[in-house]
Amino acid sequence: MDCAWSLLRAASVLAGELERSGRVELFGEDESGGVRPVPDKSPDAVLAWRPGTGWESRLPADDARVALVTLYLPICSATAARPLTVGHLGQSLDGFIATASGDSQTVTGSDNIVHLHRMRALCDAVVVGAGTVAADDPQLTTRHVSGRNPLRVIFDPGRRLLPTFRVFTDRAAPTLYICARSRVSPGESQVGDAVIAPIEGGTPGEEAAQVLGLLRARGCARVFVEGGGVTVSRFLEANLLDRLQIAIAPVLIGEGRPAVRLAPPLRLRDCRRPGYRVFRMGGDVMFDCDLSRQADAAQPDAPGTVNRVI
Repeated sequence: MDCAWSLLRAASVLAGELERSGRVELFGEDESGGVRPVPDKSPDAVLAWRPGTGWESRLPADDARVALVTLYLPICSATAARPLTVGHLGQSLDGFIATASGDSQTVTGSDNIVHLHRMRALCDAVVVGAGTVAADDPQLTTRHVSGRNPLRVIFDPGRRLLPTFRVFTDRAAPTLYICARSRVSPGESQVGDAVIAPIEGGTPGEEAAQVLGLLRARGCARVFVEGGGVTVSRFLEANLLDRLQIAIAPVLIGEGRPAVRLAPPLRLRDCRRPGYRVFRMGGDVMFDCDLSRQADAAQPDAPGTVNRVI
């Protein structure tokens, strides 16, 4: 799938320029694996750009690259004029992202790990909470795929992390450490190699909004909130996510740390039912939810129809 990934990387770079042009444009593949403009109605077109909506695939339905390309085109379509914030969680069948002790590194399989690295490569910033750093000591780089490392953003309002974690010491990518202003000493500007960005105290949603505001001010049009459950839930509860990706692994944990934590409605009919797409990633199944729209009410198949996905 290297050729599909090259197409996506090229598309992500072109989005801002194309949005400013205000024109519908078609693109085919070039010899280097990128894209090149092609004439209207050209049979060589593999992607189309539409101002106001972004990229769409022109690949034939039986092309092996279709699933990969269509999964990431909404991310590639985001621009400064139409920014995007995406949350992601990997969970068990019974809704946990980790055991009670915090062990989470093998909930989802290797295919979903590669997906995370692709998302990092396509986004300007990757956000994780203090709990994720404490449990996993992640690098938050794109080492499993080709592409640049994003800005690493560590969201730790209570400033409970020690400066010994890799994100503060490895110099692998620019890193922003976000904590409450009250936790920053006068004249203090860094934790290890990470730059401190203080925020004011507030509700969890208000703090998440400040994080997003800081990143937008830095020119981050595509923000990936990678985890964990508390951090993603903060952004979701505050209606700051445009998309939510939940990868479900075929494992039962029994008891542990829950994935999404929201204030529960009284009635089931008041629960969110976002539009969604479903993708298989090895043994995992990922729901890619578009939080800007409701799930389609129409049933494409007759009642009682069963379709095998995997």
